[in-house]
Amino acid sequence: MIVFNKPYGVLSQFTDSETPQRPTLAGFGLPPGIYPAGRLDHDSEGLLLLSDDGARIAQISSPKFKWPKTYLVQVEGLATEEKLQELCAGLSLNDGPTLPAKARCLQVVPDWLWPRDPPIRARKTVPDSFIELTIREGRNRQVRRMTAAVGLPTLRLVRIAIGPYRLDGLAPGQWREEVA
Repeated sequence: MIVFNKPYGVLSQFTDSETPQRPTLAGFGLPPGIYPAGRLDHDSEGLLLLSDDGARIAQISSPKFKWPKTYLVQVEGLATEEKLQELCAGLSLNDGPTLPAKARCLQVVPDWLWPRDPPIRARKTVPDSFIELTIREGRNRQVRRMTAAVGLPTLRLVRIAIGPYRLDGLAPGQWREEVA
């Protein structure tokens, strides 16, 4: 299993037939013959797992197996206990209800978090918060839609864990091989 820290603005695929100038996974020296286990939007960062084992990729990607996915989410606004409880209880989105999640507000920005390029816009009159959010689904832009539904629009989204695999210590664009 390859554990990769996907930078902001990189597609979770090796080629881009729509806009060939966009950066893809092909530019990071990854081993040949591997494929992503799931996706991470181009405007999201962090952990992406890749493998040459099709059955393992299917297991990680399939909603049937409900692998937990943990994100560090910078949101606009204050993450109050009430808003965190709404996230934890599950929400009704336009494509149906979400499963209950785990959510907690972080009091300080983790010291391992790298600066984003381009930087997040800062507004002096609107505070922001950092939430650690764990879901067991992986619908299209689900975390962004969940935080927006409770009035906390996502400013930055960094996936830090999928099941037992963690981003630990990888800078954007770096990868390591782990025993599956």
